Amino acid sequence: MHGDHGAKGHGTASAPKGSDSEQIAAVMKKQFDRPDAPLSVAPVTVLGNYAVAGWIQGGKGGRALMQKDTNGWFISVCAGDGLKDAKVLQTTGMPLDHAAKLAAAVNAAEAKLSKEQLALFASFEGMLKVGPAGHGAAGGHGASTGHGAHKH
Repeated sequence: MHGDHGAKGHGTASAPKGSDSEQIAAVMKKQFDRPDAPLSVAPVTVLGNYAVAGWIQGGKGGRALMQKDTNGWFISVCAGDGLKDAKVLQTTGMPLDHAAKLAAAVNAAEAKLSKEQLALFASFEGMLKVGPAGHGAAGGHGASTGHGAHKH
């Protein structure tokens, strides 16, 4: 999910239409979906201006913490199981009570997923801060690095 997106900054096009979940999936797919590696985004758990979206692409996976500002949704952080933990969510600047509610909602949404899906979400190691400009804005990862650029 972290390949060729250095030039695809936040707010450069009109915001996607649809529900928050549909907008989030559209933002992520616009940045990372490729014909040779389609991006699957689900589940998307939205609470106010924050959301956690699970993603799978090319046999790898993780979770994205999404935030909504005046320009729409953007990826704030990419991580694995940490985005199911209220204390970790709080480290991103989210108020503790909101973080606790979002963590509980993410855990509930993922309770019906297969062990294989959950293992892919957990396989993303560490936390990668992205932000509104996208994490490729300060130099990028190259034209076709894909998920291989990050440790999973």
